[in-house]
Amino acid sequence: MNYVLIPLIIIFVALTVVSLVRGIIAFLNSTKEDLNRDPVSGATANQLLQNKMMFNRIKFQGLAVLAVAILLAFSR
Repeated sequence: MNYVLIPLIIIFVALTVVSLVRGIIAFLNSTKEDLNRDPVSGATANQLLQNKMMFNRIKFQGLAVLAVAILLAFSR
């Protein structure tokens, strides 16, 4: 079981870091026009990318925590 879960944890952690970096880069690419636009007009493509990357980060982080919990449960 360890041989399966440890690589999964490494993959989930790597995906978490990649999603975090992509979300931060999208956040840094925000312009003053993006911040000052009328919210009724909807989100820009950059704002949607930020949202998607941060949601992916939370998803992969949760999967990594779940894999660690399963690893700890089976190791006892």
